[in-house]
Amino acid sequence: MAIRRDQFFLGLIRICLGFVFLWAFLDKTFGLGFATVSEKAWLAGGSPTSGFLLNGTHGLFAGFYQSLANILLIDWIFMIGLLCIGLSLILGIAVRIAGYSGALLMLLMYTAAMPPSNNPLIDDHIIYALILLLFANVKMVGHWFGMGGLWSKTSLVKKYRFLE
Repeated sequence: MAIRRDQFFLGLIRICLGFVFLWAFLDKTFGLGFATVSEKAWLAGGSPTSGFLLNGTHGLFAGFYQSLANILLIDWIFMIGLLCIGLSLILGIAVRIAGYSGALLMLLMYTAAMPPSNNPLIDDHIIYALILLLFANVKMVGHWFGMGGLWSKTSLVKKYRFLE
């Protein structure tokens, strides 16, 4: 069965967005020198969230987000989220969960620096959140260039459809 153009692009966008999450995880873990220098890498003892939470937050909720800086549990939740969302989107498995959890992460990051710097309402976090919600609601998006077809046939997913 041939893949349609819309399926092609949705599959490609899913994989690319997954790589955005996975890359953030890898850079923050190993300090690859893009957003995180090696001295501040998670493996070198740095906090993957404190830089943003202390220096990148502003607006109405800044105080709340700044209070979360340097909390080990927050670092772990954030990093596990980046890894799982990224791998899920790249592999095309558990895309519904990745879509909703990724959209929640994007909404939290949006509110941490609200209003956005370059636009009074919309920034890339909102766009990513909308795309992630699209993935969560398009049934077969994980099948296109992914393992969603195999994943959806497992007994676990057949029993618990929300894992699709």
